Amino acid sequence: MVIAGPTASGKSAAALRLAEALNGAIINADAMQLYRDLNILTARPNHRALARAPHRLYGILAADEPCSAGRYRALALEAIAAAASAGQVPILVGGSGLYLRALMYGLAPIPPVPVSVRERARALYDRIGEAPFRNALAAHDPQSAARIKPGDRQRLMRAWEVVEATGRPLPEWQTLPSQHAAARFATIVFLPERDALYAACDGRFDRMMAQGGPEEARAIASRRLDPALPIMKAVGLRPLLRHLAGEISLVEACDAAKRETRQYAKRQITWFRHQLRADQTYGAQFSESLTPGILSFISEFLLTTDSRAFITGSA
Repeated sequence: MVIAGPTASGKSAAALRLAEALNGAIINADAMQLYRDLNILTARPNHRALARAPHRLYGILAADEPCSAGRYRALALEAIAAAASAGQVPILVGGSGLYLRALMYGLAPIPPVPVSVRERARALYDRIGEAPFRNALAAHDPQSAARIKPGDRQRLMRAWEVVEATGRPLPEWQTLPSQHAAARFATIVFLPERDALYAACDGRFDRMMAQGGPEEARAIASRRLDPALPIMKAVGLRPLLRHLAGEISLVEACDAAKRETRQYAKRQITWFRHQLRADQTYGAQFSESLTPGILSFISEFLLTTDSRAFITGSA
């Protein structure tokens, strides 16, 4: 079962309510909530939520440990199997569309990239910088070079690694049939009205700041991590790091972080509307009044699906 939607749409609350009603285990599908170093600024479930239902794949990675869609898929499939073995309904919840797509629809059958190729890609990028690296990639994979956004070092290097290791550009591999998970997914998506969602984003960020968000950002800053690491792209973190570096005031940092969060929510709404096949879509944030209808839908799904089925959602 999958519960999905943009940030601050209430999907975590929905997952928790359903886990209690269904003897479920909540499995993380948010890329940033995988990291243990960002608890507050990624809105990870607090100790009260953790006490109410089993949670898996939260805070399992170190800040300097990268994660790919393929690795997430393997972790999620293990977590789903473990929950099912324990007699629990697996409930995936999160807003990372790429990770959900990898899990639900499978990945292109790209052969593993040798470590030596990865190391050469990293060394080349570090030596020549982004623009020359992008130009070098364009000679062999012009589509990826044109499509990948500025500053996205991870995806640029991934495209270079694939064409270097296989002789075929990444877009060619992505057109090949993928291997799907051997299960059905019941998918619920929350897509609140934009003004209400933006207000929820702003309110949640204010709470993060009151609960210790600045201290969490300061701890990350003190580690002087590679800015290309995935954790450094956590929504709202970069403005706080700029404040800690003396570049902007705290008020300016908070305004920028809220703006960044709203922009991210907007992109998520677009993605979920066009890229995810939902069984049920709600045009509002989760509230207790929606629970009976959701439980009715899930009960019907479980009656018509074998024990390998997944139930998923996002908040």
